Amino acid sequence: MNVSVIEHEISIEPIAIRAWAEGRTVFIELTDERIIGFPADRFRILKNATDEQLKEVTIRLDGHALRWENIDEDITVPGIVEGRFELAR
Repeated sequence: MNVSVIEHEISIEPIAIRAWAEGRTVFIELTDERIIGFPADRFRILKNATDEQLKEVTIRLDGHALRWENIDEDITVPGIVEGRFELAR
């Protein structure tokens, strides 16, 4: 009797545990201890936000999204990690 073992790679998507803005750059700290920063100007709505508005970022959806209530903007954490931005450099 032959026995086959099938290994499945389990991928756990990192989620944000902290978010903040410094100047025109937004940073997220992930559960895997990485810190990723991206220019706010890579997103249409964030590009027009003031530095003070950018600082009002909150984490939503159990760490899967960033939210700016005052400018009605949401960005997914997986999209940030994958480098999916609305605007080119």
